[in-house]
Amino acid sequence: MIWSLLKILIFVAIVAGLTYGAGLLMESDGGLRIAMADTEITLAPLQLVIVALVTLAALWLLFKLVALTFAVLRFLNGDETALTRFFTRNRERRGFQALTDGLLALASGEGTAARKKAAKAEKLLGKPELTNLISAQAAAMEGNRPLATEYYKRLLGDERTRFVGLRGVMRQKLDEGDTETALKLARKAFTLKPGHTETQDILLRLQADQDDWAGARRTLLEKKRHGALPRDVFYRRDGILTLQQAMHMQAEGDSAGAHAAALEAHRLAPDLVPAAVMAARAQIADGNARKATNIIKKAWATQPHPELAAAFAEIAPRETQAARLKRFAALTKQAPNHPETKMLLAELNIAAEDFPAARRALGDLVEKSPNQRVLTIMAAIERGEGSEDAVVRGWLTRALSAPRGPQWVCEACHHIHPRWVAVCENCTGFDTLSWREPPQDSTPSPTQTEMLPLIAGTPDGADRSAGGAGDGKAASGTVADADTSEGTTVESADAKKAGAPEKDGVGSAPRG
Repeated sequence: MIWSLLKILIFVAIVAGLTYGAGLLMESDGGLRIAMADTEITLAPLQLVIVALVTLAALWLLFKLVALTFAVLRFLNGDETALTRFFTRNRERRGFQALTDGLLALASGEGTAARKKAAKAEKLLGKPELTNLISAQAAAMEGNRPLATEYYKRLLGDERTRFVGLRGVMRQKLDEGDTETALKLARKAFTLKPGHTETQDILLRLQADQDDWAGARRTLLEKKRHGALPRDVFYRRDGILTLQQAMHMQAEGDSAGAHAAALEAHRLAPDLVPAAVMAARAQIADGNARKATNIIKKAWATQPHPELAAAFAEIAPRETQAARLKRFAALTKQAPNHPETKMLLAELNIAAEDFPAARRALGDLVEKSPNQRVLTIMAAIERGEGSEDAVVRGWLTRALSAPRGPQWVCEACHHIHPRWVAVCENCTGFDTLSWREPPQDSTPSPTQTEMLPLIAGTPDGADRSAGGAGDGKAASGTVADADTSEGTTVESADAKKAGAPEKDGVGSAPRG
């Protein structure tokens, strides 16, 4: 609006200036007197200016006529392109102007206008490598995928534009959901330009979707060779792909190949918990208990995790609970203040029927981190110490509405996964999962599970836990997970109370 007003003001100022100048010329004295023989011509200042402009226009026209005359003479003399060049210059000028207008229309989001300008430029210039690209992008902007694909296919015939055409058709196939065709096109595009970052990422993602982990590793290596990945990031992602390859081999029954790939994955990414777990189990299967112990101890020092504890228990599945508690000291001493260590130690003591020690092991988790697992462990402790059923139900009821605790959460979209995967199942992000507390929803539960502690009873034995039981408030959780915990830890306590034989495992089986 302001720019339009400014242009109008400038136009008015120019007209006013020209009018004022013409008035001065008309009022001024003198002029130009031309005398030739018996003829005398007198021109006023304004007339003199008009004659000068007309003379300049006539000279320009005369120059063009002379150029055209020489072009015709050269054409008659045998130069067949002389006349063509004369008329081509103007066509090129108008063609490039149309091309520029098409690019500007494309940049401003005017797909229809861009296609019209591209068609005009094609008619004037005859350069399809330029105009087809604009037409394809304009058609894609309009949502006309078949037309966009047709224009991109036209680019495949020229070696200079073949990669652009492949990339364009590949993007169209991805938008249509045809990942199989898109993968074939991505491989061809990668062959033409192996250093193209976008093509590398698309090919890597498509190969991961098709479980082509060996091909994905080759693509990742090429990505590193072209400097697109730092060394540490490359090793971690190569370890992730190798781990997925090991899982795929194991699913197909290739145990030897899976074990070798798992050890390679752990070597490449020693801080990756799933790789450490699978490598440890591979060593256990090969009878190398000491190597498995070292793998788990190093991983636990970096990040304590329930899957590591479960794998550590598999090293000696038939040991007594007292021996297991002693052997697990190698883990619990490394990160004694970590919540996972406290919960593991509490579960081990529950399995050994040392319920006061289990209560001490939990420490202040009931107050500071009352998730479903912690509250279920407290219920098992109360059951093992002979508390009333109302007290046990109070803890389990609190667990229904408590947070679930750390889980595999995608850092990009916050989607929660029941198990670790290399590619997020929601946003298809690669290497985006981390073991942490998911973001909690502050909205009230639709089932009103927050009211259950008031109905089923309160954990009166909470004052015996170290640090107290907190204020009784908890965030929303899921019932299914609490039921699972109840079926492990509390049943274990019931068995101990009734004098049932001990079960193999780590007290209540750690959740992975």
